[in-house]
Amino acid sequence: MEYEEFTIEGRNSVIEAFRSGKTIDKIFLLDGCQDGPIKTILKEAKKSDTIIHFVPKERLEQMSKTGKHQGVIAFCAAYEYASIEDMLNLAKEKKEDPFIFLLDNIEDPHNLGAIIRTANLAGAHGVIIPKRRAVGLTAVVAKTSAGALNYTPVAKVTNLSAAIEELKKKGLWFVCADMSGDVMYKLNLKGPIGLVIGNEGEGVSRLVKEKCDFMAAIPMKGEIDSLNASVAAGILAYEIVRQRMA
Repeated sequence: MEYEEFTIEGRNSVIEAFRSGKTIDKIFLLDGCQDGPIKTILKEAKKSDTIIHFVPKERLEQMSKTGKHQGVIAFCAAYEYASIEDMLNLAKEKKEDPFIFLLDNIEDPHNLGAIIRTANLAGAHGVIIPKRRAVGLTAVVAKTSAGALNYTPVAKVTNLSAAIEELKKKGLWFVCADMSGDVMYKLNLKGPIGLVIGNEGEGVSRLVKEKCDFMAAIPMKGEIDSLNASVAAGILAYEIVRQRMA
């Protein structure tokens, strides 16, 4: 399956993409370029809350597949983003307690794709990712999710902590993966729940961790000290599934 169409190069093509309503995750612009079309692209990007990177010509040359970038390359989402409301409605339709994954700065597209695949199979109603310092719905993510992106909504939010606060008002409570927490088998993980997974190196950030109700540790017997983020997500998700089925 080819996903090349999700990278758009050239000024007119990028302007058209914005105006047609395509979801553009980030744009790379030639540093110092300030002509009319670039100003138009900047205006559209700010309107859409797209992440903007100013980069040197060499970087654009490296990224370009066509050699005709004209000082601008846009990365489009491979799939449309959903809203948090969509996830809650999906839970309501299925007459189930909401079960949502929240991912704190997952930067590896293979990990994100694998987590979305797990979320789908575990019966989660959606996945929430942050806008910054995290990978979006790229072609690699779409491919690694093995089709799960067609069924599992993914929302992108400016602030994960604020999203947790909003969902708490809707009755959800939150558990995050953390080695200093209680062993997951001792926790009651039933009811409307948000599962928070941190990034590959630093885990869940302090501000997000402070918003969580519980910290769950996965028992580890080996010599190394951590699991891959997508594996940790799978283990915790299926403990939630097991308790829901009990």
